[in-house]
Amino acid sequence: MELKIKRIHPEAKLPSYGHPGDAGLDLFSCVDCVLDEGEVRAVQTGIKVAIPAGHVGLIWDKSGISLRGVHKLAGVVDAGYRGEVQVVMVNLGCEPFEIKKGMKIAQMLVQPVHEVKVVEAGDLDDTTRGEGGFGSTGLY
Repeated sequence: MELKIKRIHPEAKLPSYGHPGDAGLDLFSCVDCVLDEGEVRAVQTGIKVAIPAGHVGLIWDKSGISLRGVHKLAGVVDAGYRGEVQVVMVNLGCEPFEIKKGMKIAQMLVQPVHEVKVVEAGDLDDTTRGEGGFGSTGLY
């Protein structure tokens, strides 16, 4: 499968895999900025992508940044979207986080999508889990 990329910022880096066999393509910032504690910001990548029909680009955290309390929020790039890919980031850490041009800020997995037909139902089938959620399976 090919993933077509259009560079819209002269310093933008194309997404790339860190290692052969990796699932996620690294996404890079094309701007310098500081993410203050508690701040939410859309960080520019300087690229547009053409996700193939029947697929989606899912944006996920980079583990090294997550360990420092910085996470991505929104993360779906639909196949029909042709705008700039931006990574919405939040700093949950206790100090400002510096983002530099060319820095890996997230990763994108391109995955197949199954379109479903939504059908309203009066009842749903029973399962062993039932309505149990939010820790219902315990901690250990």
